Amino acid sequence: MGIEVVVEGLTKSFGGQTVWQDVTLTLPPGEVSVMLGPSGTGKTVFLKSVIGLLKPERGRVLVNGVDMVRSPEQDIFEARKLFGLMFQDGALFGSMNLFDNVAFPLREHTRKKETEIRRIVMERMEMVGLVGAEAKLPGEISGGMRKRAGLARALVLDPQIVLCDEPDSGLDPVRTSYLSQLLIDLNAQTDATMLIVTHNLDIAATVPDNLGMLFRRNLVGFGPRELLLTSEEPVVQQFLSGRRAGPIGMSEEKDQATLALERRSGEPAIEARPVAAQLQPSPGLPERRAVQQRRQRVLAMWDQLTPAARRAVQAQGEPV
Repeated sequence: MGIEVVVEGLTKSFGGQTVWQDVTLTLPPGEVSVMLGPSGTGKTVFLKSVIGLLKPERGRVLVNGVDMVRSPEQDIFEARKLFGLMFQDGALFGSMNLFDNVAFPLREHTRKKETEIRRIVMERMEMVGLVGAEAKLPGEISGGMRKRAGLARALVLDPQIVLCDEPDSGLDPVRTSYLSQLLIDLNAQTDATMLIVTHNLDIAATVPDNLGMLFRRNLVGFGPRELLLTSEEPVVQQFLSGRRAGPIGMSEEKDQATLALERRSGEPAIEARPVAAQLQPSPGLPERRAVQQRRQRVLAMWDQLTPAARRAVQAQGEPV
């Protein structure tokens, strides 16, 4: 089972510019979580802070007893081995074929023999549907295949926490749909804790157990996906509907005068959309172990859910 990640009061700035402040949330072990947000809200910065590649000014990130912000560097280095990171662009070495790209972490961080490395690499490439392409160079394959190769590489060290930085970027809707199913299938096979940062609404609607959103330097919310998908917060509704009217502007948040003008113009209200069913593992794969855990947690917080969130949970067939 994956490892719980506890984020407490995290604040990150660059110079005098605060990226986000006082972010507090818990990634439940073994579950899939998604962090949404408009472009420029610091989603990738948050991901790098969780794994300890960036140092926030305040707060802490607890992973297996290690604070990824304040603990000694050696402890952070060891804790980082629990993570697998899928970079936004795949970050493959252009001069290496896919096999060598996926094998790189094993050769760099372990003393395994080549026979064992080959077994592990081929297992991971089979998991992401790349068997037969291991001799190809990154420049000879599609963007979707490069994404899958990057994901295979993130998995070769058997991480208990997998972080995915905008895995859908550059993919068409069909390939994004395949990728969404792949992420659910991988969770069923590995039981790893997963955090995906994205602004893709299809992934947000169908993949996660938990959903959060960053905006205006703050965490708008984080919890069971039904809470955010049925939220009446204007910024959440605007983002999920993809409309211009609302707090999100082209380059930054809109000022109060612009928002007041929009309200006076009588923009039609955003109609609530049904919450889509969460994807299930492909036939032949085991049920995700996280499902029962999440169900118990949702039932325990039932009285704290909004009526709309409760209806959405019940519509998914959850026993309540």
